[in-house]
Amino acid sequence: MRILIVGGSGFLGAELVRLCAERGHDVGATHLSRPGGHPRAEWLPMDVRSRDDVLSVLGAFRPEVTINAAYRQADWATTADGAAHVAAAVARAGGRLVHVSSDAVFSGDAPRYDETCPPDPVTPYGAAKAAAETAVRALLPRSAIARTSLIIGDGGSPHEALVRSLASRSGHAAQPGGAGASGPVLFTDDVRCPVHVGDLAAALLEVAVRGLSGVRHVAGADALTRYELGVLIARRDGLDPARLPSGRRADAGVPGPLEVRLDCTATQRHLTTRLRGTTRLRGAREFLTPA
Repeated sequence: MRILIVGGSGFLGAELVRLCAERGHDVGATHLSRPGGHPRAEWLPMDVRSRDDVLSVLGAFRPEVTINAAYRQADWATTADGAAHVAAAVARAGGRLVHVSSDAVFSGDAPRYDETCPPDPVTPYGAAKAAAETAVRALLPRSAIARTSLIIGDGGSPHEALVRSLASRSGHAAQPGGAGASGPVLFTDDVRCPVHVGDLAAALLEVAVRGLSGVRHVAGADALTRYELGVLIARRDGLDPARLPSGRRADAGVPGPLEVRLDCTATQRHLTTRLRGTTRLRGAREFLTPA
C-alpha cells in the first residue's frame, strides 16, 4: 500500500515510517526542515501551513492513505490550518485520511470520554485540535480521527527527557507550583492515559490499512498522573524517583484540563491488533515495567 506520513520526522511520525517500511508498504514521509533517517522512505519537504505546498506534494505522491501526525502545540497554523490543508489535498488527490488528534480537545469535566463525546477544549492547543477535527470531518466525512494521549517510548519522548532531566538535578525540593525556585515539577493532579509510541503506531496503521473511519480513541489502559508516570519512567531507567519534584497544577495556575480519561473500549473492539497477547492497548504500568 502507498502510504504518506505527514510529519514523518517527528516522534510518532518516525515510528510510523519505521513500521510501514517494516511491513512492506511504499512509504512517503514529509518533513519541514530536516528529513528523517529511515532509508526506505521517500522524504518529501513540505510545509503544512502552505495550502499550495500540501496540494503539490500529495498530488505528486498520490498516496492511497495519508496519516497526518503533524502538529505544534503553540502554532495554530500548523495544528489547525495544516490539518485542513491536508484534508483538502486528500479530497483532491484521492485516497483515505487518518488524522491524529489529542485528548486536549476535552475539558476534563467528565469522568471519562468515549468516541461519542463532543470536544469542549479549554486551551488554545485543545481548540486548535478541535478545529482540525471539524475541518477534517467537513472535508472528508469518511476519514478516521484518532484521539490519543501522552505518547511515551523507550527513552525518546519529550516527557521521558523531562523526567531524566529532573531526576538528574542536584536537589529536588520544590514549591507546590509549576516553576518556582527549583524549576519545573511533575503534577500530581494532571491525569492522562499514556500510550506507547509503538502501540499507537500499530493501531494507526491498522486503522489505515483496514479503512476504518469515524472517531477512534487510541490510548493506554492506565490513567496516571504526570508524577506517577514520571516515577515509572525513573524506575525503568534506574533513576531515583525520590528526586522527582512534584506539585499541583491547580496551585500552579497553569491552564488546562486536570483529568482526561479516554475510554477506548469501542475502538479496541474494532482492532484486530493484539499487543503482547492482551485484548487491549497496554497501560504504562505494563510497558514501563523493567524487563
